[in-house]
Amino acid sequence: MSRVRPRIARHPRRSRVAASVRRLTMWIGIPAFLVGMFYAAYQWSRPSLVQWAMQYAVDRVIDGTARLGLVVTDIKVEGREVTDRETILAALGAGPGTPILAMSPARAKERLEALAWIRSAVVERRLPDTLYIRLVERKPLAIWQHNGKLDLIDREGAVIPVTRLDRFAKLPMVVGEDAAGHAAELLDMLATEPDLASRVSAAIRVGNRRWNLRIDSAIDVLLPADAASSAWAQLARLERSSAILKREVQTIDVRLPDRLVVRINPEVPKETPTSKKGRPSAKNT
Repeated sequence: MSRVRPRIARHPRRSRVAASVRRLTMWIGIPAFLVGMFYAAYQWSRPSLVQWAMQYAVDRVIDGTARLGLVVTDIKVEGREVTDRETILAALGAGPGTPILAMSPARAKERLEALAWIRSAVVERRLPDTLYIRLVERKPLAIWQHNGKLDLIDREGAVIPVTRLDRFAKLPMVVGEDAAGHAAELLDMLATEPDLASRVSAAIRVGNRRWNLRIDSAIDVLLPADAASSAWAQLARLERSSAILKREVQTIDVRLPDRLVVRINPEVPKETPTSKKGRPSAKNT
C-alpha cells in the first residue's frame, strides 16, 4: 500500500519577493561594508577631533604663559668638556625666547644622550626662565685596534666616534676583537705600578683569555690568564731591583707562578776592523 506524501503549498509570489530581497541586500550590503571599512581606516589614520582640540588648547595655554614671562632666558650646563655649546642647544630644541613649558625634558634628554661624547644627561626646567642640564661625558680610555682600523673607546668599551685620533696619540693601545670590553680592567691593573705602566705602548688580547704587553715598543711581556695582577707586581719588583727590562731582552714570560722565562735578543756579530796593511791602496789613474 503506497503512501501519498502531503503536498506543501507553495506561493510563487512570496518566493520571488524573498529572492529579490536577498539580491538587493547583497548588492547594497557589500558596497556599504566596503565604504564603512574605508571610512573607519580614514578616521583611524588621522588625529581625532578631540585630540586636535586638546592640542589647540594646550598651544593656546603655552602661548599665554609665554606672554606672562615663562620663556627661556638662561641655560645652565654642567659637566661639559668636549661637546660644543651649539650642539647642545640643537639637541635641546630650545633657546632664548622659547616658551619654557613647550620644551620637553624627556625628549631633550634622549637627544642629548644620542650625541657621541655624552654618556648620560639630566634636563630640568627651573621656572620661571631657566633650563638646567647636567652632563656626564665619555672619558677616552684607549685606542682600540681591530679589523685593520683604529677607534677611540671609553671605560665601557663603547666606541667614541671621532674623525681624528691625533690628540689621543698618548693613550695606550689595545689590540684584538674582544680587547675593548676588557681594556678598563687591564688598565686599572697596570695603574697599580704607574712607573712601569707608563712604558706600556700596547696590549694585545690573546685567545679571549689573557694579555701580552709591549713595553718600550720592543719587549713583549706574556701575562697569565689567572693572577695577572700578581705577575704584574712581580715584574715591577724585578724591574726596580735588577732593571730586567733595560737589558737586551726580547720576551719575558711570567705565566708560570714559580719561574720566569726570559728570551734575550741574539747578539749581532761585531764587524772586525780591517788593518791598515790589509786595506787596499788607492791607485792614481
